[in-house]
Amino acid sequence: MENKKPFGERMLELTNLKKFYRMGTTTVRALDGVNLTIKKNEFTAIMGASGSGKSTLMNIMGCLDTPSEGSYTLNGKEVSRMDDDQLAAIRNLHLGFVFQSFNLLPRLTALKNAALPLMYAQGHKSHTHHADQLDRDQKAAKILELVGLAHRTDHKPSELSGGEWQRVAIARALINDPDIILADEPTGNLDSSTASEIMELLKKLHIQGQTIIMVTHEQDIAAYAKRIIRLKDGKIIDDFTQN
Repeated sequence: MENKKPFGERMLELTNLKKFYRMGTTTVRALDGVNLTIKKNEFTAIMGASGSGKSTLMNIMGCLDTPSEGSYTLNGKEVSRMDDDQLAAIRNLHLGFVFQSFNLLPRLTALKNAALPLMYAQGHKSHTHHADQLDRDQKAAKILELVGLAHRTDHKPSELSGGEWQRVAIARALINDPDIILADEPTGNLDSSTASEIMELLKKLHIQGQTIIMVTHEQDIAAYAKRIIRLKDGKIIDDFTQN
């Protein structure tokens, strides 16, 4: 992966972002006036206790949810008021997701799992040309090589280890060359040794030019990031850069 994105340009901006939920007669303020700018090539960890708002924030940044108030701008486009179809297009073209639970399809090989976003981008066309499939497979094979799985392309999830599952998930997140990778507790289901391997991979991708935003509750995992943001009661209480 080439270093294609110059550091320092604003990529994601949240302005006075709020998210309210109604629970009976009670209003829950999941996010309460968040202001945040993420620049290209930053590696940011978002931390906070359960109920702090970090998952809600991740969902909004990932265009999986919309704010109640405030502005969300991604690459200069206001996305906070887009409809579902527009948000789906933003997710597929600009964002890559890595989840704690991996979310691999058990009947597909590592190659086919990694290539899934390319199929979605083509709109699930039943008449997709054989050449298109070959292009997808070739691109998926290159991405799997990048994450250290060139020798496992034809293996299904049941034949892979937990660390290999997450490497496939990272390959899938990278396949459309996203502007941002959003990683939600990416090591939560891994042992400490495998977690370190996955974090070294994310660190390598960051060095190569990838912007990464990661939610974690583990301090040793957050230590891989260059910037740490802490949330409490829906507000940012700390935001600092570390060496």
